[in-house]
Amino acid sequence: MKQSNIENLSRRRFLQGSAGLTLGFCLPAMAAAAKSGGAATPPGAFEPNAFLRIGTDNSVTVFSKHLEMGQGTYTGLATILAEELDADWQHVRVEGAAADAKRYNNLFWGPMQGTGGSTAMANSWEQLRKAGATGRAMLVSAAAKRWQVGATDIVVRDGMVSHAASGRKASFGELALAAAGEAVPGEVKLKEAKDFRLIGKQARRRDSAAKTNGTAQFTQDVFLPGMLVAVVAHPPLFGATVRSFDASKTKAVKGVVDVVQIPQGVAVLATDTWSAKKGRDALSVSWDESNAFKLGSDEILAKYREMAKQPGLIARQNGDADRAFAGAAKVVSASFDFPYLAHAAMEPMNCVVRLNADSCEVWNGEQFQTVDQGRIAALFGLQPEQVKLNMLYAGGSFGRRASSHSDYVLEAAHIVKAINGRAPVKLVWLREDDMRAGFYRPLFHHALEAALDGDGKLVGWRHRLVGQSILAGTPFESAMVKNGIDHVSVEGASTLPYAIPNLTVDLHTPTDIPVPVLWWRSVGSSHTAYSTEVFLDQVALAMGKDPVALRLELLGDHPRHAGALRLAAEKANWGTPLKAAPGERRGRGVAVHESFNSCVAHVAEVTIKKDGSITVDRVVSGVDCGTAINPDNIRSQVEGSVGFALSAALSGEITLKGGRVEQGNFDGYPVLRIGDMPKVEVHIVPSNAAPTGIGEPGVPPVAPAVANAIAAATGKFLHRMPFATGELAV
Repeated sequence: MKQSNIENLSRRRFLQGSAGLTLGFCLPAMAAAAKSGGAATPPGAFEPNAFLRIGTDNSVTVFSKHLEMGQGTYTGLATILAEELDADWQHVRVEGAAADAKRYNNLFWGPMQGTGGSTAMANSWEQLRKAGATGRAMLVSAAAKRWQVGATDIVVRDGMVSHAASGRKASFGELALAAAGEAVPGEVKLKEAKDFRLIGKQARRRDSAAKTNGTAQFTQDVFLPGMLVAVVAHPPLFGATVRSFDASKTKAVKGVVDVVQIPQGVAVLATDTWSAKKGRDALSVSWDESNAFKLGSDEILAKYREMAKQPGLIARQNGDADRAFAGAAKVVSASFDFPYLAHAAMEPMNCVVRLNADSCEVWNGEQFQTVDQGRIAALFGLQPEQVKLNMLYAGGSFGRRASSHSDYVLEAAHIVKAINGRAPVKLVWLREDDMRAGFYRPLFHHALEAALDGDGKLVGWRHRLVGQSILAGTPFESAMVKNGIDHVSVEGASTLPYAIPNLTVDLHTPTDIPVPVLWWRSVGSSHTAYSTEVFLDQVALAMGKDPVALRLELLGDHPRHAGALRLAAEKANWGTPLKAAPGERRGRGVAVHESFNSCVAHVAEVTIKKDGSITVDRVVSGVDCGTAINPDNIRSQVEGSVGFALSAALSGEITLKGGRVEQGNFDGYPVLRIGDMPKVEVHIVPSNAAPTGIGEPGVPPVAPAVANAIAAATGKFLHRMPFATGELAV
């Protein structure tokens, strides 16, 4: 993205647009885009649409409507388009698209632009293939006219257009301006899977070089003339407000320029981050805690356990579970507890906002364009199209930057408003802000029961969940909460794939817990996969059945689950013994789960030492995510999911005491270190189906596979996360 108003350009190299051909869809939207702050059209460029620009210098620029936050989106989207274009991968580059839902709508979300739910590849699949094929067709048409030959005799490969019979050839750059004069075809023919040359291969990531040499631009790299840096003193309790503050010592700190109160707390503005931080340290704030939330985690959990004693709202009901339990020969039961979790992305929240006379401009790792654009516009009394959002790289998110409340973005905007827009403001959250003033994966309690008949068959299943709704009070509530059921609270439980004739899932959603909650990587499946898969192993033990065999027996109507499971079990040598050193116990466990339309199975191997400490030695994965656009990126995402999930399983926990978050940094909220990372082997189920998600689906089955391996080694099933390893000591 060109940033002519950013200082210190000598240390950043920006990709400049060149004259050429730009392709996409929604022709009528282009005029509106020019008014709404879309990227400026380079002189001589042809822009009938939004996704592709071919420059006279042979550059192929793909405009990504989705955020690149480390998950490989830029590479995946570029691969889809470049495949149908037959571009030279070395000449392909990617830029973040403008905030404009008319052109860059997430096709799975309705009239909204944003990244999340592992939808980037899936919703863009056909759209970007058509964009690439359209560009190719126009290049061919231009060449056919120039050479006076038939279009069907022209071949396109690696950025070159050629006609074998006459020996003529031309590069994309040489044909770009001529192709811009061709009519956009109404229909284009897409390749068959057997003809793919980039999709399914190991195309190099498009963001690696820039992130390696320092030219990739993150929010912290933005420096505007006259810009101030802000840090905010947030309330120590949820619901507390500012009673008063004394900024006399703060204003004495060198570099501090101003101190202002905003709805979220008190902001200290300075010429640099360190001065702002020191100024905040010197700030004296008196907080009004009269309406603050003051319960601790243990008290919340006790409340949830009481709620679980009564039926909740029905999320799914098949057959007659009560009757099945009434006639059961044996009942297996268990309860599970899950803590609040932080997102803990590498890059804490940050945002740059500049208010102009009749517009506003924002720079950040922008994930929810339409939501953020609308909220900022409302704050400043602007129209959404007067708010320009510059989508930069983000150092992770895991759901945190997709805030349906636009919390940190609005916080930055409130600071700019409080100083009457006299300077651009870069808001910086330190790690402690991110841990104590952010949003969390909800705390949940699950209670499960299984009924076995006289023949030992699984005939009944009851699953009750208690936890806060992520969707309540958000723009998504009306569409995703039906009959009181928050879909993301019960996903994975209400969608249980196993053939159980009598099944009931119900939900309690407490409305008096104001702890801010948000989707966390894999959302509801992050806890439902654990409870269902660990409990199923307990049921298998009670039935005297092998865990893999039982799952396959119950997955007759779900071949994708079964396929991923078989692949993982086969590659992990399921059923073969594991050797253990003297004094150690080893076990192998399995779990399979579907989330975001992808099926992932993990087989984990663990070692338990005498003191109860756990080593996860190996994880073998079977993955069905449809067409594998970039297999290496799929493997990377699953490997990252294993590390992410193990962090939560082994040590992840946000706890409240008297309403205060006890953790502040990685000393109290540790994440997995590289030395503790197991060997991960990822095997992809071959498929020609449309691609499905991969950024999140690798997370849910990790912890239950590890827990089931622990149970196989020790005979003890773990019913809370993070794992209480003390109970495993010999």
